[in-house]
Amino acid sequence: MRPVERGAAPRTYRRYQDAIGDLEARLGSYCSYCERKLSTGLAVEHIQPKILYPDLETEWTNFLLGCANCNSTKGDKDVDILNFLWPHLDNTLLAFVYSKGGFVQLHENLTAAQAIRAQAILDLVGLQRHQAPGWKTPSPRDKRWLDREQVWAAAERSRDLFEALNRSEAAKKLVLEVAQSSSFFSVWITVFEAYSDIKKELIQFFPGTSSSCFDPDGMPLNRPGRII
Repeated sequence: MRPVERGAAPRTYRRYQDAIGDLEARLGSYCSYCERKLSTGLAVEHIQPKILYPDLETEWTNFLLGCANCNSTKGDKDVDILNFLWPHLDNTLLAFVYSKGGFVQLHENLTAAQAIRAQAILDLVGLQRHQAPGWKTPSPRDKRWLDREQVWAAAERSRDLFEALNRSEAAKKLVLEVAQSSSFFSVWITVFEAYSDIKKELIQFFPGTSSSCFDPDGMPLNRPGRII
């Protein structure tokens, strides 16, 4: 899950829907939870549901971006912010392992407290739903796992091409363009884990990625002041 920097409120809002353009300008057209890129279909996602917290309905600090699957799974559940990891507060990249086939799992190095909060956010938005045996079955219209699987394959092909073209600047540019258009930052930065130059560029290429969550070589760091 990509760690993001939403920044201070650019303005006040009469209606929460009016914030969609500002959120996309800050964070890109990506779901804040599953990381899919959607030119249409993204919505202003209320971290704490507006039906339960009407005073937060138009508050920038309560906004992220959500796709239909993540939004509908999260629904109007009452959430205690302290019981979850959040992409705008924590370095969520350190919490999860993305792997071939579209799978998302907890990182084995998490502390007990971190693991509880990490699993809580996965369950909240249903990010581990997968059609493979032993996983919670997604609904017919929930293709998040499939999108991750397909992007993983595209990232591997791009890595092979990058090597075949001797890691040239032209090849790097192509890799970054494919990554940005296909989305799933966490997939790309995992597949290119051994390529610090690509990782640094990915952090810059995906709008709103929190630079404070990475060292100069693109290695993830604990977010300042947070448990991860």
